[in-house]
Amino acid sequence: MSILGRVADLFTAKTHKLLNALEDPNEVLDLSYEKMLSGLQETKAHLADVIAQQKSLERQITTADHEIAGAEDDAATAVKAERDDLAKAALVHRRRAMDNRATLEQALNAILPQISKLTDYQQRLQERIEKFRTQKETMKASYAAAQAQVKAQQSLTGIGERLGGVGETYQRAEDRMLATRDKADAMDSMIEQGIVNDPLDKRSSAEKELAALRDKHAVDDDLAALKAQLGPKVIGSSSSAGSLPKPEGEAKE
Repeated sequence: MSILGRVADLFTAKTHKLLNALEDPNEVLDLSYEKMLSGLQETKAHLADVIAQQKSLERQITTADHEIAGAEDDAATAVKAERDDLAKAALVHRRRAMDNRATLEQALNAILPQISKLTDYQQRLQERIEKFRTQKETMKASYAAAQAQVKAQQSLTGIGERLGGVGETYQRAEDRMLATRDKADAMDSMIEQGIVNDPLDKRSSAEKELAALRDKHAVDDDLAALKAQLGPKVIGSSSSAGSLPKPEGEAKE
């Protein structure tokens, strides 16, 4: 295959793909239906023209019949009056009317089959249009249902254009949350180890440890002072309050 042939095939394939992407089945069905209706209207117009010709020929044939009858009457009247010249003129007129009538009848017989065919074609085309209209509405309803089903499935699976990045967005958010949490845990560990200090606290690590020890001893001293202040009675009563009473027999002994 030549280069031009391959380019032509490629262009045709691209064109068909673009048309398929732009083509809406509902619009195509409506357009086809409109074309069929237009064809039916044209058929009706042609049939009306042919029927009009039929009526015109029938009217002319009727007129020719009147002329023939009148010419025969004129010829008979001329014969009775012994006017052969007038009788001959009437018979000539009768002959011409008869020839004209034969021509008109021949034309009428020629268009009668056309009228029959156009009438039959119109009836079949109208039935086909009604059938296509029903099929069109059914197909449009099925297409709408299929579209709704596809959109629902896309919403559930996240495949659609609007929801296509939901899974990735959720994954990125989860990764960012985990990274932030790990960073917070690392900061807590560094603060506990003294690697990171409060910028407002100017004490060294040793000073902080000493302060923690002083706080611990101070709490122990406060507890001992509280016990000394309450005295041994309070402490004894508190310790005996939890013991069980002795039975009455043992108490008498």
